[in-house]
Amino acid sequence: MASNRDPKPSQAEPPPPSPSPSPSSDDWKGRVFLPALLAGIAGGGYGLVSKHRKVHGLANISAAYAANFAIVMGCYCGTREFVRVTRKSEPDDLLNSAIGGFASGAILGRLQGGQAGAIKYSFMFAVAGTAMDFAILKLRPILESSDSLKLPEWSPIQILDEEQLAAKKAREQKLYSQTTLGKLNKEDS
Repeated sequence: MASNRDPKPSQAEPPPPSPSPSPSSDDWKGRVFLPALLAGIAGGGYGLVSKHRKVHGLANISAAYAANFAIVMGCYCGTREFVRVTRKSEPDDLLNSAIGGFASGAILGRLQGGQAGAIKYSFMFAVAGTAMDFAILKLRPILESSDSLKLPEWSPIQILDEEQLAAKKAREQKLYSQTTLGKLNKEDS
């Protein structure tokens, strides 16, 4: 039986490079967790000035608003990110916002008000979420280039470069060693 094999040993081809996760997929905290946290803080603040605070109590109504705002924003942002990953699109694609808003609004609306609520909420979330994301996209370059968000020179909070940071660490180490050694010397006497 004749073999059609090549007499030379074949060299193994290198495996194709595995697709590395995009850097945008690593930033879910910035696109889901942080907005939900900020919405919770805003909801708690809204609860502080709510007209219902006298009836239900300030702590109860603030906690309820904070939880509801955080849940709604977390659902919207999570659904938007799920759509983005499923569609393999960029984070700034507004179609992700529309689809994510429609889906999360339908789910939360169904829980809140049945089928009629699902229809109403799905359109409200799609419009409001897309408008919010559009506004953020337009405001981001303005806020990043603005000098008004930088700390003034007289502020006690300063951003240090590497040399200043190294000098600060050296001063802290020296101070720490002096206080620790001072305590040990007093105990030995």
